[in-house]
Amino acid sequence: MLHPSLAAKLSCDGKVAVVTGGGGGIGRGISLALGKAGANVVVADLVTERAEEAVAAIRSEGGDALPVTMDAMDPEQVAGLIATADERYGRLDILINNAGGSTSRAFLKQTDRSWQRHIELNLLSVFRATSAAAAVMIRGGRGGAIVNVSSIEGVRAAPTFAVYAACKAGMESFTKSMALELGAHNIRVNAIAPDHTLTPGIMGNRTGPVDPTVWRRRSEAEVDALLRIIPLGREGVEEECGDAALFLVSGLAAYITGVTLPVDGGTSASSGWMRDLAGKWTLNEGMVCTAD
Repeated sequence: MLHPSLAAKLSCDGKVAVVTGGGGGIGRGISLALGKAGANVVVADLVTERAEEAVAAIRSEGGDALPVTMDAMDPEQVAGLIATADERYGRLDILINNAGGSTSRAFLKQTDRSWQRHIELNLLSVFRATSAAAAVMIRGGRGGAIVNVSSIEGVRAAPTFAVYAACKAGMESFTKSMALELGAHNIRVNAIAPDHTLTPGIMGNRTGPVDPTVWRRRSEAEVDALLRIIPLGREGVEEECGDAALFLVSGLAAYITGVTLPVDGGTSASSGWMRDLAGKWTLNEGMVCTAD
């Protein structure tokens, strides 16, 4: 049984959280984790059915949650989301900047409009939500916690995802700067950086309700290649990102701010090392490490 003092630090009872992109994948995992910890969760998502399903899941376990349909690329809707949370609950303690996305395309084949949309979704939405949410937190005088959902692409090259990766690198720099600027108000700002995580988007379910029955099936070769590049030997799941975010907003992380926590099964540590077909570690399919 968890010691009462640890349970109290992990609890979010009475707190109010806003999660952008909170209805599917990593965002859903975070929304549910916060709900189970006792937070009142405002689940914002572009897809109404996804926000409503996540809210229903939270309510089914006795939590309180509110669905909001929101386009993270619309400044007025982002501001309206924070205002809605404030009006409904009279406070705001947690912001999860999760909304984002990308399209694989060579940089020289992208248009100015494509660059702008990537930046609006993956970076400017974070600026806007943080600005609005921090003002409410400061007014409340209780401090707060912000978690930005970055990606391993923020610290490595990402061919055909160059603009997305640049946005994530910017997000991680922004995380550090906000940790300094907001620290005097007891607002902690951190980030998580997932890599291979099983989500509806990567399985082809980008629109409509989350429905695993329509997800594409990976070939045996795809599965083998994927698992060989992940040191822990398996793909991550959304709940694990939820656990990491919950830790960062909880009292267990009360003295942690300005960090980016990889949630990637070790891929950021591997730096190009992968298992070959015989299970030996190899660097870029070249030199083999024979140590057990």
